[in-house]
This record gives sequence, structure tokens and C-alpha cells, in this order.
Amino acid sequence: MFAAPVNRLISELARLPGVGQRTAQRLAFHILRVSDEEALALADAIREVKETVGHCEVCFNLAVGPRCNICLDERRDGGVICVVEEPSDVIPIERTHEFSGRYHVLGGALSPIDGVDPEDLHIEELMRRLGAGEVRELVVATNSTTTGEATALYLADQLRERAPGVTVTRLASGLPVGADLEYADEVTLGRAFRSRHTL
Repeated sequence: MFAAPVNRLISELARLPGVGQRTAQRLAFHILRVSDEEALALADAIREVKETVGHCEVCFNLAVGPRCNICLDERRDGGVICVVEEPSDVIPIERTHEFSGRYHVLGGALSPIDGVDPEDLHIEELMRRLGAGEVRELVVATNSTTTGEATALYLADQLRERAPGVTVTRLASGLPVGADLEYADEVTLGRAFRSRHTL
């Protein structure tokens, strides 16, 4: 329908997560409308991030260089590690300003049906970190999905065997702030009851 370079740009944009064909067309036409400087700045930013950003050698978060900023920060508590599935999961936790420990990014969640087994994730590296003896608590912050729950249970079982001195905690789940009970599903409401606490 369009010139070949435009079709190629639309096809590439449509491969991005959450971007459908119509959104890809809007983005492509926006790129065509902006100045050359703006369009090339976007291309340069993509090139730079692909060339310079890798994974931290300690926690597997995103990093420019061998270690991420969180692992380099001496003020962080090395005795508490928060385990997340992906680097993008670190951002919302950091925004809360409630966690001052360090992280470990697994690189996904266990899903045998999709071919993701324990050896496909950074679980062994986590066990090595725990083996150093500095860690007191492991906060499991995997997603509240079937695969996230399976990963959390697997980690808890492994820690009972391999690092019994480390306390394993799980982020609480339940009703979001401001939610009405009538709109809560049974699973969420059940978790809220199990996680209730004294006022």
C-alpha cells in the first residue's frame, strides 16, 4: 500500500509488544513528519542502547558496564535480596522508596509448557550469592501469575534445602488501595483474607 521503506518501518514497529498494525502506522507517519534531527535522534538512541547496555554480572539487572548502579551503591543493604522476573520489574519497586536492599533478576519465570526450566533462569547464580553467607532475607517478588507462583514455590523449596538460614518472604497480595469489594475476584479476595494483619 505504501512505499517499500514505509512498509518496512510499519512492519518493524508492529513487532513491538503492545503495538498493533494501526498504531505502527501512526508511529511511522509521525516519524516521517518530524524533522530529520528528531528521527535520527531516535535511531541513534536505539543504536546506543543496543551497543552499550548489557546485564549486571552480579544481579542481571540492566547495566552500562560490568555492574549496575544498584550493585555499585554501597548504601544498599546486601543482606536483603529482592528476586524479580525481569529488569522492568525493578522500576516499580524502586519508585516506592520502600526497599533498600539489592536485586536479583531471574530473566523470566518457570514455565515447562513453554520450555522454560530452572537452568534457563539465573537461579544457580542466585544460589551462589546466597552461599556467600551475607544474605539474611530473600524477598520473592515474582508476578502473581501461574508461572510467577510456580517460580516462587520452586525458589522457596530450593532455599529450604540449600540455604536454610535465609528467611524467604513473598510480597503480600490482595485488594488494591481504593478498590471496592464488589469488583474483586474470588482469588484476589481470598489472598486478601489470607494476608490480613492486625490494625
